[in-house]
Amino acid sequence: MNSGWHFNGQVSPSQGEVEAMAAVLEGRHGVWAAEVAEFFATAHSMRGDKNRSWAWSGVAESVRRKEEERFASAVEHS
Repeated sequence: MNSGWHFNGQVSPSQGEVEAMAAVLEGRHGVWAAEVAEFFATAHSMRGDKNRSWAWSGVAESVRRKEEERFASAVEHS
């Protein structure tokens, strides 16, 4: 399946693009979303593509931040 989203290695992704990819990963991989993003970050790093590695690290960070916010909200409401 082609998502239509292709990161151009010469341009940093916008915050909206990072958030969109985080949402896609969460929808497809649930609790494993951050680990999937980290896998892509590592794979690109090993291939020497620092820009894509950095972008995927941002996606992983976004997923983890959302997880922390949901956890804090659940604790606050309990």
